[in-house]
Amino acid sequence: MDEKEFADVYAATHRALLGYALRRCDTPEDAADVVAETFTIAWRRAADVPSGDEARLWLFGVARRVLANHRRGVRRHEHKTAALRAELSAPVHDDSPVAEVFHGLPARDRELLTLVAWEGLSVPEIAAVLGCSRNAVSIRLHRARKRFARALRAAGVDRREPGRPVLSRSELA
Repeated sequence: MDEKEFADVYAATHRALLGYALRRCDTPEDAADVVAETFTIAWRRAADVPSGDEARLWLFGVARRVLANHRRGVRRHEHKTAALRAELSAPVHDDSPVAEVFHGLPARDRELLTLVAWEGLSVPEIAAVLGCSRNAVSIRLHRARKRFARALRAAGVDRREPGRPVLSRSELA
């Protein structure tokens, strides 16, 4: 099948396939995707597309399988989304004094401290994530740690031994 024959088959069947998909999909966008995928398959398998009215029937068969794949994908997505919602709906509220102090920090400080402590990223990795230099990250992280330590002391949370930093580099890095 050459380009002209494909264009003729497309012109003759596009509207019917779109109607087929619209009646079976939840949204017009999904229907358009089904039709586009159907014609993509037809283009890749142009040698398999029969001639005449058989092409229309063949395309309906392809559209039917594409639609089935689409529905399976939607179900998988809904299942994964429901599982994630259930996981995220479990309340994770830390009302400890440290958490209160931490949440009182500027967002920029919280981001740096969590990238180090919770995500386990190194300074070079944080620089890549934030799109800035390693030196800038080192300076910002140093300042964020100092502000956090000051805020902890101001809140009376500082229970450290004399001479020991509130949070050592190993605890945050």
